[in-house]
Order: sequence, then C-alpha cells, then structure tokens
Amino acid sequence: MRQRHFVLAALAAALLAPPAFAHAIGGTDAAFVAATNGPDPFPFMYLGAKHMVTGYDHLAYLAGVVFFLYRLKDVLIYVSLFSLGHSTTLLLGVLLKVDVSPYLVDAVIGFSVCYKAFENLGGFRKLKFVIEPHWAVLAFGLVHGLGLATKLQDLKLNPNGLVVNLVSFNVGVEIGQLIALSVILGAITLWRLTKSFGRFATAANALLFLAGVILAGQQIAGYFITGGR
Repeated sequence: MRQRHFVLAALAAALLAPPAFAHAIGGTDAAFVAATNGPDPFPFMYLGAKHMVTGYDHLAYLAGVVFFLYRLKDVLIYVSLFSLGHSTTLLLGVLLKVDVSPYLVDAVIGFSVCYKAFENLGGFRKLKFVIEPHWAVLAFGLVHGLGLATKLQDLKLNPNGLVVNLVSFNVGVEIGQLIALSVILGAITLWRLTKSFGRFATAANALLFLAGVILAGQQIAGYFITGGR
C-alpha cells in the first residue's frame, strides 16, 4: 500500500511538470544569447551548466543509467559514451543547421527515459530482446545533444564567435552533468544502504518509465497543436 501511494504521489508530481522544463532556454538567458556578438565563453559556459542541472529529461535519463551501476568504472564508461553522443550532435546540429522539429526530438528523449527504465525493470530480458547497452547509451546521447541543438538554433545565434560560444556551452553542459551526476549517484548510493532500496527500486523505475511517457506525450501533443513548429 505504501509503495502504491509513493508511485501515485510521484506520478502526480510528474504530471504537473511543465513540458518546457526539459529544454527551456528563455527569459534573460535567451535575450543574452540572441544579443551576443563575438566570443563570450564564460557566460555560455554558465548557461550550459545551468541548462543541464535544471534539465528534467537529462537528469531522468542519467538517473536511469546509473541506477544499477555499482562500480565507478562502469559509471565513467556509460557517462562518457553519453557525453560523446550529446557533445557531437550539440555542436554539429548547430553548425550544420540541422533542421528537425524540437518536439519530435524531445519525444524521442522522453522515449529514452522509458527505454532505460524498462531495461532496468528487466523488460527486455523477459522479452529476450537484447540491445548492447553501451551502444544504446551512445545513441540516446546523440538524440539528447540534438535536443540541445534545436533549442540553441531557435535563439538565432550570431555567427561571430559561434564556435567558441558553442564549445563553451558544451563545456558548461559537461560541468553541469558532473554536478548533477554527483548528486544523483550520491543519493542512490546512500539509498542502497537502506532496506527501502530493495522494496522501492522497482517502483522507482516504474515511475521513471511513466515520467518518460508523460514527457514524450507532452511533446507529441505539442507537435500536433503547433503544426510541428
């Protein structure tokens, strides 16, 4: 009963999360980026870090990735693959002006959360459907980076100093990821020391799956409501 109440309460919180929270760059941050003319690395580094530590979708996916990783070596390998993926498409997506609907990209990002949670629940093993997890993390990293790129493209970045500012933003993303990952991993590690981890691990991943469904559903709805714009 307590487990059911935990899931319902957390699901309600996820349902109340605004769709834009996953990738939003707005307000004064958006105005600053749009007005920047020339290299300005440190503010862009700050924006990258801020975006990562407040990004619902990135954090949810990272939580799923490290949830059952007990060795630091494995954490470093998986997170490095994710970083390689999102760094590549973040930079190339903007520089090559890849034109893709941010709603559809964000929907796939929501699916990535579902995928990882379903894997943690042993769903693929039961279906006897095996995808090499390292390749999956790399592939979804590419999608997450493309999501970042679509939001930056919306800001109409000035070509003067663009490469320096993009690289700085990406460095900030990595710093933010390190900060967020440290908090997430620390919390999960402490949780593993308690008896509740065994009781609620399945519920937590079921919640993670539902959060991914909600995120994907919000983005798909937004795609149709706005006509894909």
